[in-house]
Amino acid sequence: MAVLIDTTGKSEARAICVRFDNKPDALLEILHAVQKADGYLADGPLREIADALNISRAEIHGVVSFYHDYYRTPPAKHIIKLCRAEACQAVGSEDLASYAKSKIDIMDNGAGDAVPVGVADVYCLGNCALGPAAMVDDKLFARMTPEKLDAIVTVLIENRS
Repeated sequence: MAVLIDTTGKSEARAICVRFDNKPDALLEILHAVQKADGYLADGPLREIADALNISRAEIHGVVSFYHDYYRTPPAKHIIKLCRAEACQAVGSEDLASYAKSKIDIMDNGAGDAVPVGVADVYCLGNCALGPAAMVDDKLFARMTPEKLDAIVTVLIENRS
């Protein structure tokens, strides 16, 4: 899709770049702000960020693909982040992750309804002594079990707001 240069200056991504003085050093903060505004990082805003900061789209892609907190497509309303680092692996996080992913897949049975819950792998939530650790919508949970996970998912589904 062709984009006219003079039509790109009025976007939210451009305004965010201006707030950070179009400084490439502020790329992480700019990406977070754009994602907060839009919900995810679409191609158009990333092109505009690259142009505003005078950096390549490849550089931006490298940053976005490296960090797990950036989403390139609209994410689920609620994200369950499961720690997959070594300390949590030692107390069962791999089995928990398999269970969680199969549970979410079962919920998404192809009926066309968007499941409001997603599962993401992370590598250390800083709660190593109380693993397996999970974070749901920025709330940390310790010693996560399949039963606790089921209870959390049930609450999230019931409160689809």
